[in-house]
Amino acid sequence: MRDMGRELSTAVVAFHEAVGARLGVSAVDQRAHALLAKHGPMTAGDLAKLINLTPGAVTGVVDRLEDAGLARRDPDPQDRRRVVVQALPGSFGDAFTELGAAMAKLADRYTPEQQQVIGDWVARTIDVLKDQTRRLSAAPVRPSRR
Repeated sequence: MRDMGRELSTAVVAFHEAVGARLGVSAVDQRAHALLAKHGPMTAGDLAKLINLTPGAVTGVVDRLEDAGLARRDPDPQDRRRVVVQALPGSFGDAFTELGAAMAKLADRYTPEQQQVIGDWVARTIDVLKDQTRRLSAAPVRPSRR
């Protein structure tokens, strides 16, 4: 299972790199877009906190998302000095449509009971990854050896 988990992780990263190369965005940009799509429009500052980036870094993320037609900025109705960023619906085009269809076809191979076990494993894997991400993000960054 350990090797399969590593292979799954590598395949997911490779998929997102391919999506990013097609659309001109990074994996971080895609993560920001996913958070915007999930949580709805938010200020750039709120997005920075949610994604654990500096406000300056988020400005670059939002610039790339806008350039790719994946998000837009609007003036914040509560404070015109700030902007609200929102994901544009359907903006990834067929990049995830084909993946969704292929995954649905794969899921159809399993009984509902098997799907429940697989779903439990995936949900617990997500929890482990989130915990490990928090742990790594909280640790001091090791300087480069170059």
